[in-house]
Amino acid sequence: MTDKNLVWYASFGSNINADRFLCYIQGGKPELSNDTERGCRDATLPRNEKPFIMNHPVFFAKEAARWNGGGVAFIDPDRYSEQKTYSNMYLVTREQFQDIVAQENKLDTFDMDFEEVMEKGSKKVQDSWYGNILYLGDEDGHPVFTFTTPVHISPEEVKKPSVEYLSTIIGGLKKGVGLNEDQIVEYFMEVPGVKGEFTEKELRAVIERV
Repeated sequence: MTDKNLVWYASFGSNINADRFLCYIQGGKPELSNDTERGCRDATLPRNEKPFIMNHPVFFAKEAARWNGGGVAFIDPDRYSEQKTYSNMYLVTREQFQDIVAQENKLDTFDMDFEEVMEKGSKKVQDSWYGNILYLGDEDGHPVFTFTTPVHISPEEVKKPSVEYLSTIIGGLKKGVGLNEDQIVEYFMEVPGVKGEFTEKELRAVIERV
């Protein structure tokens, strides 16, 4: 019997790195980040973790103080079947997912209607960078959710990520998703914010340090 209280949280940004994500669960300061996270009310570790492919294009934009002013990852709210964005997902309780959304959006508390989001496919819940909850289908009998921008970000807002932020994601792509150096290079060299901002040599140098 499937536990209806469990959902998958799929991350394409820094939380793709399990070490960084667990600070959202248990609290603490992630390596390379400037902020300390408060953690969830329930600090129980995820019941499971696995890679997941999203059919939403990823890009880097805005300027995040916690990541030294560099751009951070977003996915386009619209789905495109030919797109392939790597993510790592974690099986958490509904309460934990709401606490994760609250921390990401700098809210004290957050409450959502999971069934409504599943019915509509997405719902804007906050006028903030990650105030749009997306339902991405089901995996192993549990719904998959993520969050991203509520609006389409203009090309002028695309921003090069800091080495610290990119390194955090690369760590997740290596350990969680299982990509090798060549696969990571091929993946990132076409991502807005990295494309044209990092040479292949510079990108490989970042990867080799992770």
